[in-house]
Amino acid sequence: MAKASSPAVEIEVDDRVVKVTNPDRVYFSERGETKLDLVEYYLSVGEGIVNALRERPCMMHRFPTGVDGEKVHQKRVPHGAPPWLETVRVHFPRYNRTADELCVTELAQVVWAVQMSTVEFHPWNSRRADTEKPDEWRIDLDPMPDCTFDTVRRAAHLTSEVLDELGITGYPKTSGGRGLHVYVRIEPEWGFADVRRAAWAFAREVERRAPEQITTTWWRKDRDPAALFVDYNQNARDHTIASAYSVRGNPRGTVSTPIRWDEVHDVEPDDFTIATVPARFAELGDLHADIDATPHRLDTLLEWAERDERQGADAPDPDADPGTADRGGAGASRKR
Repeated sequence: MAKASSPAVEIEVDDRVVKVTNPDRVYFSERGETKLDLVEYYLSVGEGIVNALRERPCMMHRFPTGVDGEKVHQKRVPHGAPPWLETVRVHFPRYNRTADELCVTELAQVVWAVQMSTVEFHPWNSRRADTEKPDEWRIDLDPMPDCTFDTVRRAAHLTSEVLDELGITGYPKTSGGRGLHVYVRIEPEWGFADVRRAAWAFAREVERRAPEQITTTWWRKDRDPAALFVDYNQNARDHTIASAYSVRGNPRGTVSTPIRWDEVHDVEPDDFTIATVPARFAELGDLHADIDATPHRLDTLLEWAERDERQGADAPDPDADPGTADRGGAGASRKR
C-alpha cells in the first residue's frame, strides 16, 4: 500500500502565501531533512539567497523525490505559476528557441521554487535589464579527482593575490562540493565572449604562479588528475553554477556558502550544510551583501588576453561549446 502523503502546509512569506505539498518528504538521506526543512533553510537565509539571485535568469535543479532520485534541469517556468512570479525571456541561439526563466525579486519566489522541488538555484551571470551583458565574473576553482583541498586553498590565495594586484575585490564562497568560487562584480559593458576571454587571461596568470598544481588546459582528458582547473568556461553564455546560499543536491545537503578571505586557510567545505548555515547567517549576515557596491572593469584583463594571443596562446573559441571540454558527472538527469 502506498504511503499517504503528509498534509500540505501554507507558508506566509511577506504578503504572499505559498502552499507546500508533501512537506514531510525526505530530501536529504544522510540526516533526514525534509522538503519543509529545505523551505525553512531558505527562509533563514532569505536576504542572502535573494541578493544572489536578484533579477537573474535562473535555472532550477529539481529533485521531485529527493536528492537520491532523478534530477531535472528546469529552464522554463511551468504553466500554472502564480501571477506574482516574475520571469525573464532568454534566447538560445543554437536551437533558436526561447525560455521564460525564473527571475527572483522576492523571497516568496524562492519558496515557490522549492515547492516545485527545486534544491539548487543556478543563475546566469547577467540580469534581465540586458541578459547579453554579464555583470558578474565568476572564478571557479575546480579540483580534478585527485586534487587535494590544500591545492584548492593555494589556488584561492593566488587568486586573491592577483585580484589585489589588479585592484579588484573578489567575494569567495564554497562551491558546496570540493572547490571554491570567487565572484567579482563588473561593469555590464562586455558580452559573454569578452568576459570569458578576460577570465581566461586571469586564469592563465594564476596558472603561471603555480604551474605544477594549477591548469587551464581545455580538455579534461589532458589535465593532470591531481591539478586544480581554473574554469574560465563558467563565464560562457548560458553556463551556470550554484549561487551563493544554494543548497547542493547531495545526501548531506551541503551549501555553497560565502566565506571571508581569512577563512580560506581553515575552511572545510563539508561543514556548511542546511543544518549549520542558518546559525552562521544569523551571526554574520550576508558576506556578499555589498558585492554590488563597486563594479570593476575588464580592460587590463583583455589587454592580458591580447598579449597572450600575440605570444601564441589559443584563446577560447567564442563559438565552441564550453560544456564539451568538461563532460562528466553522475546521476540521472533530464532537461525541460
